[in-house]
Amino acid sequence: MTMLAAILVGLAVTPAPALRPVAALMQHSDQREALRGRREGRWLPSKDIEARVVPTMPGALYLGFDFDPEGGIYTLKFLRNGSVIWVEVDGRSGQILGRTGN
Repeated sequence: MTMLAAILVGLAVTPAPALRPVAALMQHSDQREALRGRREGRWLPSKDIEARVVPTMPGALYLGFDFDPEGGIYTLKFLRNGSVIWVEVDGRSGQILGRTGN
């Protein structure tokens, strides 16, 4: 076996390092930014937002939230009957701005 072939075979059977999915990294960043804004008094805590919105979604499974620090918008994600529902909430007032999905 040539040197190049041996290297290629070695690379093919070497497991790739475990990487966190990009979505998980983004969600972690969103949560960190939401926490910073809450500490600075710019936005309501995510727990307050969740306490207001989750009860309005009977029969739906709450999946978590994303946060847009530029607009101060929380987007809460739910799953109901196989459909994803997004609820946008103003991070300053806690007011529901809109919903998409069923």
